[in-house]
Amino acid sequence: MEESIQEIPQGGVSVKEVIQLADQVIKATQPLAIIPQPPSWIPPKVIKRNEHGLIENFNYKYTEEGLIDWRSLINPKFLVPNKQNFEKKGKVVPNSIAGLDDRDLLILLQGIKEISAVRGFYSVDYNIVSPNENFVVACCRITWIPNFETEGNPVTFSALGDASPQNTTAFGKFYLAACAENRAFVRAVRNFLKINIVSQEEMGPLSSESNTVDTSSEKLAITMDECNVSFEQIREKLILEKREGAENYKKISDIPRVLQFELISRLKKKALKKA
Repeated sequence: MEESIQEIPQGGVSVKEVIQLADQVIKATQPLAIIPQPPSWIPPKVIKRNEHGLIENFNYKYTEEGLIDWRSLINPKFLVPNKQNFEKKGKVVPNSIAGLDDRDLLILLQGIKEISAVRGFYSVDYNIVSPNENFVVACCRITWIPNFETEGNPVTFSALGDASPQNTTAFGKFYLAACAENRAFVRAVRNFLKINIVSQEEMGPLSSESNTVDTSSEKLAITMDECNVSFEQIREKLILEKREGAENYKKISDIPRVLQFELISRLKKKALKKA
């Protein structure tokens, strides 16, 4: 009798299958069990250091001498190709750091911050001096926590960083103090941990480009002053000559370097004729 109730002939659906489907629907509509989460003021992982000054359960790597290989602990995501190195050699800048030597790499600031936190420090202090408005020098002093490498003693290490319009690029020229601070910090970390990769913070413009541009602009400004010629007069002359982009010049440095030298020569020749 039971079989006749649960089975319907000629391809129908059995009562047993209906019951199973109903159970599935009921389970699907029931609220999921809520897994209790710890309060946000309890960290998901508590960092602890052992008697050697090392973070527990951290995967350290060591040199043949038994010291920590801090270079190997730099996260690759904070390493980039040293663009200037490749440009100086006339080579194409690679899209990946794979296979590059340390001399062809740069460390991003975040990588330096991360490795310094892994090493552990008590304090970071700065002493900033600005001899003039275009030159800032910063001294960064880091007091590192003890570990087995320092024989259980805290160590204070310092380094200098300087910034000027000649050794900074882009917006860095307007934040000389911040640039000097960052440079001093990364040098203090790199030198103490013996990481021989330059930081991106330490890079300035290509020396040949920077010096040439600054020198040509300064020479043109001096020549204009000697010849009693204003920038506006120069700009109007270049517009009349239909020099490309002349209407967009706002200051002397906007004028292309080649044209700057041409203008210097023209102004000097004109001055000689008047004399």
